[in-house]
Amino acid sequence: MSHVYGAAAGLLWGALAALANMLINRAALKKNSSGAMLAANMARLAVDLIALGTVFLLRGRLPFSFEAAAIGTAVSLSVLGIVFSYLIIRPQK
Repeated sequence: MSHVYGAAAGLLWGALAALANMLINRAALKKNSSGAMLAANMARLAVDLIALGTVFLLRGRLPFSFEAAAIGTAVSLSVLGIVFSYLIIRPQK
């Protein structure tokens, strides 16, 4: 059961980080400059590093499986990153 809780916590933590990445990306797209996109890419990398690094650094204090939490975080960041990117660029109806 520890793995299930760890995976769920990781998915949620990764979803929050992916949401932050989407907001950063959306703000950079509104500025419509290459400098803003470069800064946004660096900020998104920092958010990913912080999200995964937090799980790693708290591995001894987590009440559930660290491995499941790390995998859940990475999966959520990847999948929701693609979904949120699609939602940003899709044509408005």
